[in-house]
Amino acid sequence: MPGTARWRTPLRPRSVAVLLAATVVLVVATASPAEAATDVIVLPGASSAEGIAKGEGDTFYAGDLFRGDIFRGDLEARTAELFIDVPDGRMAVGMQADLRHDLLFVGGGFNGQAYVYDLDSGATVATYQLASPPGLINDVTVTRNGAWFTDSLRAALFFVPVDRHGVPGEFRTLALQGPAADTSGEFNLNGIGATRDGGTLIVAHSAQGKLYTVDPATGETAEIAGVSVPAVDGIVVEHQRVWAVENSNRVSEVRLNEDLTAGSVDEVITDPAFHTPSTAIRFDGGLAVVNAKFDTGIPPTADQYEVVLVDD
Repeated sequence: MPGTARWRTPLRPRSVAVLLAATVVLVVATASPAEAATDVIVLPGASSAEGIAKGEGDTFYAGDLFRGDIFRGDLEARTAELFIDVPDGRMAVGMQADLRHDLLFVGGGFNGQAYVYDLDSGATVATYQLASPPGLINDVTVTRNGAWFTDSLRAALFFVPVDRHGVPGEFRTLALQGPAADTSGEFNLNGIGATRDGGTLIVAHSAQGKLYTVDPATGETAEIAGVSVPAVDGIVVEHQRVWAVENSNRVSEVRLNEDLTAGSVDEVITDPAFHTPSTAIRFDGGLAVVNAKFDTGIPPTADQYEVVLVDD
C-alpha cells in the first residue's frame, strides 16, 4: 500500500504529494512485458481495495482498504461477496490466511493496528496496537509460528505468535539493522514474504525499489543484488521466485539464487485491466492481482474495484 490517509481523516497536502509520487510512476521495464489474458472478479460494493489472501481451494479474501471490510470470493466461479462487515474506524491493508488455524491476519494501516479474524465465522479473534501513530501497518506474511507485519514508516517488523491450539499471543517488535532499515524515504517497508521454513523473511522496500532478506532472529538485513522493482508494493514468495507487484501497472517475476543473495527479473507481466495494482496471490499457475486504483484519488474514487486474474 502506498502512503494514504486514515479513513475519514482529512489528508495533509504533503501526504497527497507522497501518495501520488508513490502510486503514479512511469517505469521503463528492464525485461520485455508479457501481455496476459484478462479475467476480472468485481468486489461488489467496495469503496477501495488493497490486500488479498488465498483461502482453501478456490477461495480468496480481499479487503476494502478504507472501510476495513473483508470480501470472500471464488477464483473458479469468478464471484465475490461481503464476508466481514467490520466496526467503523478499521482499515484493511495487506492480509494473509493461516489455514492451519482458520485465521485471517490483516494489517490495519495508519491506526497502527493489526486484526485477526476467524475464517469460519468472521468474528474478530484479536486486535493489536502494534505501533502508535504515525505508523503504517502495511503487509503481513504467515509462518508456522505466527505472523509478521511490516510498518512502512518504521525500521521494524512486528511478530504475532500463534500457539499449537491456534491462539494468537502477545506481539513482539523486531528492530531491523542494515540496508532495509533505511527510513529516509517517504514510504519504505511494504510487502513481505517468507521461505517455506520461516527461517528467512523477504521484504520489499518501496522507496528504494529493492528486495531484502531479513533474519527473523536478529533483524539483520541484506540486499538481494541485481533486482530492481520500482514502485514495489506487495510481493508473493514461492520457493526461489518472487512476484513483485508494482504500482506502475506491472508485476515483475524475480528468480532468486539458492542462498537468496542475488536475483534477476525474468519476466514483466502486464495486463490492460491493471489499474494501480497493489498485491497478489498465486493460484492455478497464475496470479490474482488487486486493482487499488490509487491514481483516482485518496481515498480512491473509482466506480468499482476488482481482482484481475492473469497467467504468468
